[in-house]
Amino acid sequence: MARDLISDLLAALGRDGSGSSDFDLNPETVLPEGRKLRPAGVLVPVSVVADTPQLILTKRSSALKHHPGQIAFPGGKQDEGDADVTATALREAREEIGLPPEMPRILGHLPIHETVTSFSVTPVVAVLDSSFEPIAEPGEVDEVFSVPLAHVLNPENYVVESRRWRGQRRYYYAVPYGPYYIWGATARMLRGLAARMGE
Repeated sequence: MARDLISDLLAALGRDGSGSSDFDLNPETVLPEGRKLRPAGVLVPVSVVADTPQLILTKRSSALKHHPGQIAFPGGKQDEGDADVTATALREAREEIGLPPEMPRILGHLPIHETVTSFSVTPVVAVLDSSFEPIAEPGEVDEVFSVPLAHVLNPENYVVESRRWRGQRRYYYAVPYGPYYIWGATARMLRGLAARMGE
């Protein structure tokens, strides 16, 4: 089963396609000309140790300035010392959840995702063939948890919701799972992966 899943992921990552953004469901948004986006990398870690492949996610600390309490991939902005966004994703995953950088088997990248906070995010999809004990970084991560990969790969589990943001109604994807409300950029990137897997 894991071998088939990895083959399907590789095929999905190899398909051409445009990137995504937090503005996909808000076509009336006018983005400023010459805006400067900061590169970032996030790890999309899929554990195939158990019978049911699991996606590992984090719940950000409620004390953080940006996106407090939200569900996110391990990752962050690219530092000058990072060779590329893959190195960024691996470094951040080590810092945030204690994932040894040599453990993930990198399969490839999803198209870049632009966020409302002016980041150009590259999702780095990886498989974990071995188990590890997650260690949440104090001050940044409140919880490390897993969601069945099949749940986020099923387009029927996604809903479009909205809230007011900077005086305007903003629409976004959400893919709730149990007590976890996965929404915004994380849900949008996962929705893109689900679409690719369904092609």
